[in-house]
Amino acid sequence: MSKIVIVYHSGYGHTKKVAEAVAAGSGGTLLAIDPEGNLPEGGWEQLAAASAIVFGAPTYMGGPSWQFKKFADASSKPWFMKVWRNKLAAGFTNSATLNGDKFSTITYFFTLSQQHGMFWVGSGMHPSNAKAHTRDDLNNLGGYAGLITATPSDASVDEMVPGDLKTARAFGERIAEAVAGFAK
Repeated sequence: MSKIVIVYHSGYGHTKKVAEAVAAGSGGTLLAIDPEGNLPEGGWEQLAAASAIVFGAPTYMGGPSWQFKKFADASSKPWFMKVWRNKLAAGFTNSATLNGDKFSTITYFFTLSQQHGMFWVGSGMHPSNAKAHTRDDLNNLGGYAGLITATPSDASVDEMVPGDLKTARAFGERIAEAVAGFAK
């Protein structure tokens, strides 16, 4: 079992691509929430065995997708048994606009983690916010509490901003560092 499990929902494939970049940076395992809001067979056991759980979902209408919310509601069973207590947690989201109320989705993930008694890991990155910076620079959108990315609504998965995917990989590396440091 992987120490890091990235549990995510992706409506159009963009959030999945971000999840893959986080996994590439962290060495984590992907666990997709299906279109009906369910985990695959053995998914809950994967999460129980993880040292860190990374939550991911697109931001729709100012919050995570309903499929992710269904998963979160179903996590009341591990919550009752304190299964995720003292694990590390982190989160990421993608939406079409540069802001798009992404922070409310990150806050949703943070609140979920705190209800489970988890320790939150932020991005640990400074933003690229000088005039010389572009969207292809690391953390150009300035996410501190979690990873935020933006994909234009008419862009395919292959047209995602390379800087966002580079930032997602760095976010995964940050989570792996946190897991290694937390284990000491």
